[in-house]
Amino acid sequence: MSLTLTWYGHATLGLKIGDYDVLVDPFFSGNPAASTTADKVRAQFILVSHGHGDHVGDTVAIAKRTGALVISNFEICNWLAAKGVKTHAQHIGGGHRHPFGYLKLTQALHGSALPDGSYGGNPAGFLLTTPEGKKVYIAGDTGLFGDMRLIGEEGLDLAVLPIGDNYTMGPEDALRAVKLLQPKHVIPIHYDTFNLIAQDARAWAQRVEQETTAKVHLLRPGESFALS
Repeated sequence: MSLTLTWYGHATLGLKIGDYDVLVDPFFSGNPAASTTADKVRAQFILVSHGHGDHVGDTVAIAKRTGALVISNFEICNWLAAKGVKTHAQHIGGGHRHPFGYLKLTQALHGSALPDGSYGGNPAGFLLTTPEGKKVYIAGDTGLFGDMRLIGEEGLDLAVLPIGDNYTMGPEDALRAVKLLQPKHVIPIHYDTFNLIAQDARAWAQRVEQETTAKVHLLRPGESFALS
């Protein structure tokens, strides 16, 4: 199965894996960087990394419209199920073989309160192994942590990392993350949505490619990268 990643702005991603459409953290309504709207995207599966409003976003509306299965931690899945959404709960370190690939939840250093103040469990990242063996790490909102080296031992084809600073890793720590993860390809996200997380992504990409073997792909909202 081929894999194409589309960045919709902020931390919202679309993964096209063979015939499957997978959305990650679908924040469209109220997202000034969004390249499309919640009523136009397709999804059979939705991954939610943590409970903050800019990541849960339009999950309920999209899941009800499309019938998508939402995959997240147990607490977020319970919250969504109470709203009539189909869910599959996992937890950090645990994996499950979904039709689009084998998905594990990884740790993330962040918060996870849900929009109404409910407890959102532990924040997470995602480590996906596609049916053809490609490995993609989507870090979610996180600070730098040393066990990224263990994730890198998986042999990553692609890492998707936040670089915006303030709420997540900034450029310096994201560069250190690339050195720990050692992916073949890197895509930065979670920057430039708001002034508080504005970054010079081009300068960061230059440093990454000077100091590591990774190839950086700078996408504008709505652009895609095909992993071959």
